Amino acid sequence: MTEPRPTDDLSAGILVGERRALARAVTLVESTRADHRKTATALLEGLRGHGRQALRIGLSGTPGVGKSTFIESFGMMLVEQGLRVAVLAVDPSSARSGGSILGDKTRMEQLSRQPNAFIRPSPSMSHLGGVSRRTREAVSLCEAAGFDVIIIETVGVGQSETMVAEMCDLFVLLLAPAGGDELQGVKRGIMEIADIILINKADGDLKSTAMRTVADYSGALRLLRKRPQDPEGFPKALPVSAVVGSGLEPAWDEMQALAEWRKESGHWDARRAEQARHWFEEEVRSGLLARLTGDASMRAKMAQLGAAVAKGETSPDAAAAEALAGLKG
Repeated sequence: MTEPRPTDDLSAGILVGERRALARAVTLVESTRADHRKTATALLEGLRGHGRQALRIGLSGTPGVGKSTFIESFGMMLVEQGLRVAVLAVDPSSARSGGSILGDKTRMEQLSRQPNAFIRPSPSMSHLGGVSRRTREAVSLCEAAGFDVIIIETVGVGQSETMVAEMCDLFVLLLAPAGGDELQGVKRGIMEIADIILINKADGDLKSTAMRTVADYSGALRLLRKRPQDPEGFPKALPVSAVVGSGLEPAWDEMQALAEWRKESGHWDARRAEQARHWFEEEVRSGLLARLTGDASMRAKMAQLGAAVAKGETSPDAAAAEALAGLKG
């Protein structure tokens, strides 16, 4: 008789949508312990091929734009429509202590109480751009658990947007109403990966400013190079108010329309295949780095070569080649 694997119970719980099993599995994939990483890999491999696909929405925006309020209002609307919603909110971490401000769950008080919602704040662990390296694995777990929509919120700094774009189907940029010159402050790179720009706080005294901002961004988007993954009219800018709840349904309709078009045109499957290849290459890079820094003799060699580079005794390129040559054995 075949012995049950340690991940069997966890896998079974995830496949029937148990939130407790999902939470335990996310904790497992976030662990850096070697034995936990081995178990996590086995779990993910066992869940592969379950055939479930969620709509993965990447969300970014500058601090203070109201991301948490928007996610709660948007998530509540989706839950009320009978959908299951997962929110993976990546919070800033301290580079020194590794501590994180896990405030999203408390800010999304209503949504966190919904049985069809799952909110998981994760420390970014000082990885580039503030995006947790294991977020994509948490996304896979949420898909296996049968969630319909997965929202991946970034801290909105540095290169986090481009990293999240490699694990989502749609990328949404949330901005506040602003005066003319402030359009220049939004990086062109972020504009180029955004599928939909939502101008939040389009209510009360700010409504007219928000509508002008929508018009400004709509004009700017028309100047960007046409992307093959977009139907006519995309990317586009729309007004929303997370506080009042206005504009959320039209925004959701546009997201669904874009996702449907990409599925029918073949861009959806092609993009997911491309993303899978990207993360395979990232894992290889991470594995090589782990080997360079995990072995005591390699760490000593790296320190020796680093000192030689600092003194000008060798070039960075030659030192790197020597360090990598040590991995061949």
